[in-house]
Amino acid sequence: MPEEVLFESESDQRRTDVAAYLRQVADSLDADGPLTLRAGDQSVTMEPPETVEFEVKAEREGPTDGDGELSVEFELEWPENADGDASGSGTLEIE
Repeated sequence: MPEEVLFESESDQRRTDVAAYLRQVADSLDADGPLTLRAGDQSVTMEPPETVEFEVKAEREGPTDGDGELSVEFELEWPENADGDASGSGTLEIE
């Protein structure tokens, strides 16, 4: 299935600024409202349904015998025009 990038932004940010962005996303999800992403002349508004697939991934990329790059990725995914009636599987804990 081909992928179409609707919005993309990548920049170096302070941890506190990243936390503020994530809080804004959490507040939008809590309020059952749309989620609007804006950077420069790019903008996209999405309306996640009540239930979404939530993926959390921690990765290390690089040589096995040297320093690499660590990352944590958070992804929300849902079918277009979803009614959000799916049920979750498993319990995620973040400490």
